[in-house]
Amino acid sequence: MGFPAGIIIAGAILMSAAVVLCSFPAALSLERAFPNSHRVELSQLRARDRARHGRMLQSSNGIVDLPVQGTFDPFRVGLYYTKLQLGSPPRDYYVQIDTGSDVLWVSCGSCNGCPETSGLQIELNLFDPQSSSTSQFISCSDRRCSLGIQSSDSECSTQSNQCSYTFQYGDGSGTSGYYVSDLLHLETILEGSVTQNASASIVFGCSTLQTGDLTKSDRAVDGIFGFGQQGMSVISQLASQGVAPNVFSHCLRGDDGGGGILVIGEIVEPNIVYSPLVPSQPHYNLNLQSISVNGQILQIDPSVFATSSNRGTIVDSGTTLAYLAAEAYDPFISAITASVSQSVHPVVSNGNQCYLITSSVSDIFPQVSLNFAGGASMILRPQDYLIQQGSISGAARWCIGLQKLQGSGITILGDLVLKDKIIVYDLGGQRIGWANYDCSMSVNVSATSRTGKSEYVNAGQISDSSSLHLDPYDLIPASIVAFLVLIISLQGNFLFL
Repeated sequence: MGFPAGIIIAGAILMSAAVVLCSFPAALSLERAFPNSHRVELSQLRARDRARHGRMLQSSNGIVDLPVQGTFDPFRVGLYYTKLQLGSPPRDYYVQIDTGSDVLWVSCGSCNGCPETSGLQIELNLFDPQSSSTSQFISCSDRRCSLGIQSSDSECSTQSNQCSYTFQYGDGSGTSGYYVSDLLHLETILEGSVTQNASASIVFGCSTLQTGDLTKSDRAVDGIFGFGQQGMSVISQLASQGVAPNVFSHCLRGDDGGGGILVIGEIVEPNIVYSPLVPSQPHYNLNLQSISVNGQILQIDPSVFATSSNRGTIVDSGTTLAYLAAEAYDPFISAITASVSQSVHPVVSNGNQCYLITSSVSDIFPQVSLNFAGGASMILRPQDYLIQQGSISGAARWCIGLQKLQGSGITILGDLVLKDKIIVYDLGGQRIGWANYDCSMSVNVSATSRTGKSEYVNAGQISDSSSLHLDPYDLIPASIVAFLVLIISLQGNFLFL
């Protein structure tokens, strides 16, 4: 079957967010049957990414392990999400993982423009503060409101004395609402695999208006879970309460099954390398120093990657693809094309550099290295910078997935390059670490206990017999690991699950 001239991506991204699961899941069925009609041009996917870039708004320590659903594959969904439980009694809400923003928000009752159904075959819920016995409105005088005002996320009405927000996006879409506090429910595990329920009071957004692409139902979720480092983020709130450590990690599966690992805690892996965060930045900015192709450093002025008000390199799980600063893009494309020119047939489709090949991309295309401050390099396989786009006359067509960010010096590392890697966001240490990894495997996670000692949890696979079945949504069975929600508050023990 032929493909249109333009690169087609099915089920492209809209939002950005994250997840907390409070039941006791194990192997989740994560892959969804997504209609083939849900396809959009790559240019539209870039437009959505540009829109979400516009919305990058400037007890004891323990481990919270959050199951992940969704897939990177843009022909299926193109986003990673999970569910959390809020309120009393608790209700489920699906939210997308987003390290590029700070605020958790969910759609609320009486919302204008909020989707009521989702093409992802998940049940959407509207949060109703009046129906939760533990919900409280956040007033302008509440010190927690000032955290949002400091980062330009909040505003106050002198008439209503209500702490509210408005997030406006580059394509004209957006959301607005008000802040509430309520319980985030977790399930904890203690020594001897004894589990107990736990909860923490957090502040989050209650969306009463959505516009533009946020109103579309084909890829709708309940909201966005911002994993940023500002004071209003849930990560910062839990850390300030002593509920969880000030570090989180993810490992997003890039295969067809999707899913992965998301923990509030530090994944421990011998091969992880770290690079310091650029200080005083609203996002997770790293100091990218150079790019190598086949071991050869490209001739790119280092100032291209310097961090300033309109430059820098951002790690963002809410972006589907990856984007290079304009001055770095052309040298990168030239180097890739030159290294494979004897083995492939280069073609340009709608301005995108593509290649027709008859063998494995791993055998033909070079390794790429993103070299960061501190001597840390992120190694990209061909699958981390290429996307397959059908075939022509029996030859597979692979296209460069890294896009040129016109008119900007910003480089954004999205799911295209973040998948199949452990990524550790050490907010306390102000650094980010990574290592290539098979995200279907179990991981060890470390946290600091009351005694100050490190503790380790082996988040191993759980048998299918205890899996959480989502039969009402007719998901395709995939036996993807969805790990326990954990908080460890014990002295240094090594637990096997």
